[in-house]
This record gives sequence, structure tokens and C-alpha cells, in this order.
Amino acid sequence: MAASFETASDEPSTATVDGVVTAVRDGIMQGRYAPGQRLPEADLVSLYQASRGAVRTALAQLESEGIVLRERNRGARVRPISLDEAVEITEARAVVEGLCAAKAAQRITADERTSLRALSDELRTAVEGGDVMAYTRANQEVHRAIRDISRHETAGIMLDRLRTQSVRYHYTVALLPGRPAVGMAEHIEVIESVCSGDADLAEQTMRAHLMSVVDALHQLDKNLHQW
Repeated sequence: MAASFETASDEPSTATVDGVVTAVRDGIMQGRYAPGQRLPEADLVSLYQASRGAVRTALAQLESEGIVLRERNRGARVRPISLDEAVEITEARAVVEGLCAAKAAQRITADERTSLRALSDELRTAVEGGDVMAYTRANQEVHRAIRDISRHETAGIMLDRLRTQSVRYHYTVALLPGRPAVGMAEHIEVIESVCSGDADLAEQTMRAHLMSVVDALHQLDKNLHQW
């Protein structure tokens, strides 16, 4: 359940447009703002201690990223993403993240290799403990780490937008029976392929993982039609 604006006081206050954009985007990604939830300008002004102009500019930027809808005389709200659109987003991610994995394999340092492999332990601990939230966080961190290691700025910007748009399905997919164990094995394979320095293998492994996520989304669609 998304938090009300009154209870979201853990958000950092800022008067900058970028600060409001980041805070609202993070709120959507972390589930504090639900699909369809309204984002009244006055509440955002109060919460982030920003000017109304800064809030309006921030909402316009978030609309351009495809994660907020602004409607005449009705204000802004979090844009719902359909399951079909989530599939398309994941297919696009497979291409872009495959590129990032290849670049990461070519550019990874010894320290980055150590840090990336440490995420394998986080995944194992989460799955063995049945902690879906911890698994989801570790899952996201693996993708974020590989994006950062790739040092491909354009791809990174594209991925930030794509992942934010489909974020609510990340947790839902993780609830499918057996999915965390499958996802753990796939992520560890991705990690090892990047650490190996083999760019082609890293790209293929990342693409295969995300196409497996597409299969899981289709399974989710079947389950929804059975309810």
C-alpha cells in the first residue's frame, strides 16, 4: 500500500526540480506511490519544501519519462502500466541491458568484481530465507551494479526510465512459485559471465535472463486470467 503524503516524511526535503523528480521517482519505485495514485501539487510543495513552479516542472519531466500522467483540471497521477506494456519494456531492457553486460565484462575492475560477486551471497541468503523483499532488492542491485560497471551513460539513462515504468511487476513476478530460486540462479550466472570478462557471453546471459522474465510475465498473465 502506498503511503499518504502525510506519512512520507522520510523523503528528503529539497527546493530543486531534480530533487523533486528523484524523490517522486524513488517513491514510485519503492511502492510508496501506487499506480493511479494522485500527486497533488500542493501536497508535493509541502512535502518537499519546493516552489510550485519546481513541482510543476518536475511533474512535466516525470510525464516525459512515462511514469506520471497529467490531465487537464485533474492534476497528476502515477501512470498505471499494463502487463502487455511491462512485457514490451522487459524485451527492450533485454537489448539495452545486454549491451551493459557486455561493456561491464570489458570494463570491470578487480574491486568491482569482488563487489558484484558479493551480491550472489545476498541472493542466496534471501532465497534460502524465503525473504521475497530481500530477494527483490538484491535482484535490483545486481542490475544496478552492472549498469554502473558498464559506464555507458546513455544506456544507463534509458534503463532508469524503463525500470521505473515496470517496477510494480518486479515484486509480483517474484511471488510466482519457484521464481526466486530460478531468478537467483540466473542472476548468479549473469554475475559470473560479467566477471569472466567474456563480453559476448555476458550479453547472451543477460538477454536470456530477461527473456526468462518475459516468460514469467506471460505466466503471470495466465494466472490472472484463471482468477
